[in-house]
Amino acid sequence: MAAGAPSCSGWRDWGYRGLADTLRSLHRAGIATAGVGNDLQEARAPAILEVPGKGRVVVLGLGHGSSGIPGNWAATPERPGVHLLDNLSQRTVKAVAGQVRGLTREGDILMVSIHWGGNWGYQVPDEQRRFAHGLIDEAGVDVVHGHSSHHVKGIEIYRGRLILYGCGDFVNDYEGIGGYEAFRGDLSLMYFPTLEPASGRLAALQMTPTQVRRFRVNRASEEDMRWLRELLNREGERFGTWVEMMSDNTLNLNWGSQ
Repeated sequence: MAAGAPSCSGWRDWGYRGLADTLRSLHRAGIATAGVGNDLQEARAPAILEVPGKGRVVVLGLGHGSSGIPGNWAATPERPGVHLLDNLSQRTVKAVAGQVRGLTREGDILMVSIHWGGNWGYQVPDEQRRFAHGLIDEAGVDVVHGHSSHHVKGIEIYRGRLILYGCGDFVNDYEGIGGYEAFRGDLSLMYFPTLEPASGRLAALQMTPTQVRRFRVNRASEEDMRWLRELLNREGERFGTWVEMMSDNTLNLNWGSQ
């Protein structure tokens, strides 16, 4: 399960009843959901999080078939499911922009969390990059939170807005599966962005490196921190971003003028 992404295994194993039970349990616990629901209207509805004394964060959840989401998982007016996009075209960008129109108010931070792309590989397809840019340009999105890859991918800052194309795993059920060791799927990051509330622009991004062992999240070793730093610097080169290790065992993102 990618960081910040909804778990798919329970739905696959237990069907619509399992999905409904999961939603009920989350809502009873006071946990907001986005991108999935008992019908299309609920799946399209954002999670609105109040930040005391600061304003609101509005989170819209989306899915795309490139991540392996089956088409029959899409919510419809009569069927539970996920907010599944048909494609990543400019027309879809405009549809998302129309959807968020009226949902936000001045001072809100708007985040789109999207499950897209394969499990492995560092490439960021051009269509993903165009779609992310379009969300910022046309829908006024402040943070694009992309997930599906089981490892960290490059980070982009576009027009002052944060784009995470792949966040890696926070906790997952892939531990021990062989064949992809070179990607170091056990290593990930906790992301702590600081945004300017008036504009939504990124002021700073601090990241805490982690390692998953036996389904537990641990702080990464200094050697693994260096590995993540080199990875982010290599993959961030095309986006004009780079990171540095800080004295408190975190990584700090740097970027050029946009």
